[in-house]
Amino acid sequence: MEGEKNLRMRSARNDAGLSQTDLAERVGATRQTIGLIEAGKYNPSLKLCKAICQTLGKTLNDLFWD
Repeated sequence: MEGEKNLRMRSARNDAGLSQTDLAERVGATRQTIGLIEAGKYNPSLKLCKAICQTLGKTLNDLFWD
Protein backbone atom coordinates (compact mmCIF):
# COMPACT_ATOMS: atom_id res chain seq x y z
CA MET A 1 0.00 0.00 0.00
CA GLU A 2 3.04 2.26 0.05
CA GLY A 3 2.51 5.31 -2.13
CA GLU A 4 -1.27 5.17 -1.80
CA LYS A 5 -3.17 7.24 0.72
CA ASN A 6 -4.54 5.16 3.56
CA LEU A 7 -8.06 6.55 3.59
CA ARG A 8 -9.37 3.54 5.50
CA MET A 9 -7.07 4.24 8.42
CA ARG A 10 -7.93 7.93 8.41
CA SER A 11 -11.64 7.14 8.29
CA ALA A 12 -11.37 4.63 11.15
CA ARG A 13 -9.41 7.16 13.21
CA ASN A 14 -12.00 9.85 12.57
CA ASP A 15 -14.85 7.43 13.36
CA ALA A 16 -13.14 6.68 16.68
CA GLY A 17 -13.05 10.42 17.41
CA LEU A 18 -9.26 10.52 17.56
CA SER A 19 -6.87 13.11 16.20
CA GLN A 20 -3.56 12.04 14.70
CA THR A 21 -1.94 13.13 17.97
CA ASP A 22 -4.38 11.06 20.05
CA LEU A 23 -3.75 7.94 17.99
CA ALA A 24 0.00 8.50 18.04
CA GLU A 25 0.06 8.76 21.82
CA ARG A 26 -1.96 5.57 22.20
CA VAL A 27 0.27 3.52 19.90
CA GLY A 28 3.64 4.97 20.91
CA ALA A 29 4.36 6.85 17.70
CA THR A 30 4.60 10.49 16.68
CA ARG A 31 1.85 12.52 15.07
CA GLN A 32 4.12 12.91 12.06
CA THR A 33 4.38 9.13 11.67
CA ILE A 34 0.60 8.74 11.73
CA GLY A 35 0.29 11.52 9.16
CA LEU A 36 2.87 9.89 6.90
CA ILE A 37 1.13 6.50 7.12
CA GLU A 38 -2.18 8.10 6.18
CA ALA A 39 -0.50 9.96 3.32
CA GLY A 40 1.05 6.72 2.01
CA LYS A 41 4.58 8.00 2.53
CA TYR A 42 5.63 5.65 5.33
CA ASN A 43 5.50 1.86 5.52
CA PRO A 44 4.90 1.03 9.21
CA SER A 45 6.23 -2.03 10.97
CA LEU A 46 3.89 -4.92 11.65
CA LYS A 47 4.11 -4.10 15.35
CA LEU A 48 2.88 -0.55 14.72
CA CYS A 49 0.16 -1.78 12.34
CA LYS A 50 -1.11 -4.17 15.02
CA ALA A 51 -1.12 -1.42 17.66
CA ILE A 52 -3.08 0.88 15.35
CA CYS A 53 -5.59 -1.87 14.60
CA GLN A 54 -6.07 -2.72 18.27
CA THR A 55 -6.56 0.93 19.16
CA LEU A 56 -9.08 1.49 16.37
CA GLY A 57 -10.88 -1.85 16.82
CA LYS A 58 -10.05 -2.96 13.29
CA THR A 59 -8.18 -5.86 11.69
CA LEU A 60 -5.04 -5.67 9.59
CA ASN A 61 -7.21 -6.52 6.57
CA ASP A 62 -9.56 -3.65 7.38
CA LEU A 63 -6.81 -1.03 7.37
CA PHE A 64 -3.75 -2.23 5.52
CA TRP A 65 -4.52 -4.88 2.89
CA ASP A 66 -6.73 -4.91 -0.16
